[in-house]
This record gives sequence, structure tokens and C-alpha cells, in this order.
Amino acid sequence: MRFLTTLIIILTVIPCLRAQKKEISQAREYIKSGENLDKAASLMKGLLDADTTNRKNTKIYEIWYDAVEMQYEAGNQKLYLKQQFDTAQLYSLTKDMFDIVFQLDSVVDLYKDVKTDNKKRKKYSAKLNKYRRNLLIGGNHYVKKDNFRQAFTYYNAYIESADKPILTEYNYAENDLQMSEAAFWATVCAHRLGDPSLTFRHAKKAEETTDTSRLLLIKRFEAEGYLEFKDTIGYMEALKGGFSIDPLYKYNFPRLIDFYVTHEMPDSALTICDMAIAAGPKEPLFLYAKSTILLNMGRNDECINTTQILIEACDTIAPPYYNMATAILNNVVEMEQRQQKDKEAIKAQYERALPYMEHYRRMAPCEKGKWAPALYRIYLNLNMGKQFEEIDNIMKSLNI
Repeated sequence: MRFLTTLIIILTVIPCLRAQKKEISQAREYIKSGENLDKAASLMKGLLDADTTNRKNTKIYEIWYDAVEMQYEAGNQKLYLKQQFDTAQLYSLTKDMFDIVFQLDSVVDLYKDVKTDNKKRKKYSAKLNKYRRNLLIGGNHYVKKDNFRQAFTYYNAYIESADKPILTEYNYAENDLQMSEAAFWATVCAHRLGDPSLTFRHAKKAEETTDTSRLLLIKRFEAEGYLEFKDTIGYMEALKGGFSIDPLYKYNFPRLIDFYVTHEMPDSALTICDMAIAAGPKEPLFLYAKSTILLNMGRNDECINTTQILIEACDTIAPPYYNMATAILNNVVEMEQRQQKDKEAIKAQYERALPYMEHYRRMAPCEKGKWAPALYRIYLNLNMGKQFEEIDNIMKSLNI
């Protein structure tokens, strides 16, 4: 029975070997003639797909590589002679060469019985090193065409080739100054694809850039990725990281403030405001955020001081006038609650609040629910009958 089983295996293997030899021979003929190189590559790829045992045969990979490289060189020659050839195909062939050599090298490493001399390995290493820049150029080519998925595959191949054993002698991580460039564009492509998992793949390498504007973008993409993953800690770290790089960059500040306010952390929000104002003392966004936070905290005098600076810096936006008048009126409430009331001082505060709230009304006429109750109170306490009557009618129309 054992003899019969062995005989069956032999009878099965022999035709396979014959077919393998025939196709290898045919592929070599194609390569020798310099024609039908695509067919030679297909024959070798077919052998690898057809039978897993073929994957131990390094000759198949070597012939496959030769067929692809010759296609590349022929295409490159056409471009040099300004003849018609699809540039994208050149990049595709480059990527194929890398994939083939990496497969070959992993086969050599996996099957210890397969022998290959170091000279041959060195040859392939040198070839890939020569062609490697085309992966980066290929990525750039597809970015220009807004094909971000295809572009990512090239940038990814360029970056990850640095870690392949056959290329370690070149120490790309240290010597290749374009690694962070490739990582930046890979991260951009991943972001444009809306794939957070790909966004983080090369983000840390992209952060090695010396370009501040690019670094800020990377931190932004990371923040959005963490938000997608519902990772609050990562989200905040990314925002704070971007904010520390440049407090004037408008993406991080409002999101940090929104987080702290939403989570009832006003002191942390104020700290961010003060850091931002230190970098941009007259920036309306920063001053308005601080003004509003102070108002909500009941720190009315500080709110008034901050809002005064804001209005002097920018008098064309409405909300600061509301904050100013409201902070003054809040102080009036405190004064009215004291046992010893100073009527003249209280009246002076209503008079102080009046122009700010009226100005807010003129700038934001649709915000009746905000300015009408305040003006009702001011006009009432200042005995401004005509104005009070008008506001009283508005209040009634609002059912307030």
C-alpha cells in the first residue's frame, strides 16, 4: 500500500514538473527575444498561483523579476526618446519589482534548504535602491490626479521598504531625508480617504518634518482620527500638541475650549485662553472666548476688563457688546441684593450698561430673546418711558 501511495504521488508530481519546466523554458525564450515580456511575467506568476510547492523555487521569482525589469527598462527608454508610453505603468512596474524581490527574499529566509549566494542578494538590493525613488514619484503622480488610494499604496511601499531585510544596509530611516516627505503625503492621502487606521500608520514619521505648517496639519489629522475612534485622551493630546506648536493656528483653540467648557472645566479653558492671548494679544477669537468664560463663571469685573480690550481691538462683532452689558447688569444684581443700597451707584451702572446693550440690539436685531429682557430692565430702572413702552410690546410679542 505504501508503495502504491508513493507511486501515485510520483505520477502526480511528474506532469507538474514537466509543466513547470515547459513554462520556465518558454518564459526564458520570451526574455531572450525581448518580446512578450508581459506573457513571461504572467507565466511565472501563474506557476506561483497554481502550486504552493513552486514558491520554493527561486528561479521562478528571478525569471519573473527579469521579465518585469525588462518591461520597465523598455518603457523608460521610450520615455527618454520621447515616445509614447504610459508613465503610470512605469510606476506600476517599479512596485512589481519590489514586491517580487521581497517575496524572493522571504522564500530564501523561510526555506533554509534553499541556497542563494550573497552576491545575488546584493545585486537585487542594489537594483531596488536604484529604483526606489520611483515609488515616491509614483505617489506624487497619483496625488496630482486626486487618486489618493493609489497614491497611498506607493508612499506606503516607499516607507515600508526601509524595514525590509534586503535593504537594511542602506539605513533609509537615518539616511533618507525624504522619508518624512513620503510619510506626510501618505497621511494626507489617508485623511482624504477618510480612513483613520491608515492616517496613523505613518503619522509619527510625518511628524519628523521641519515644516511647521505640515506638522500642524498632521496633528489635526491625528485629532480627527482619534475623534473618529472615540479616543478622547488621544484627541485632546493631539489638540494640545498642535496648540503648543502654534497657538495662533485656528483649528486647535476652539476645540480645546469647547471640550473644557462642555466638560465643565472652566479653569482649564481660561488657561488655554491666556496662553493663546499671550501669543496673539489682540486676536478677537481668543479675547471673546475668555470674555464669555469669565461671564459664565460670574467673574464680572474680569469679564468687563477683557471685553473692553476686545471691543477696542475689534468693534465690528456683536457678541462682545452683549457680554459687556450683561456683566455690568450682573454687578447691578449684586449691588441690589446688598442691604445698604446705593441708588445713585446702581443707576450709574444701568446707564453704563445701556449703550452696550443698545449697540448689541442694532448689530443683532434678530436676537430679541437676548437684548429685549435686558433693555426692559434698563429702561424700567432709568425711567425711560417711551423706550420702555416699545420694549414692553416686544416682550409681550415674545411671550416673555
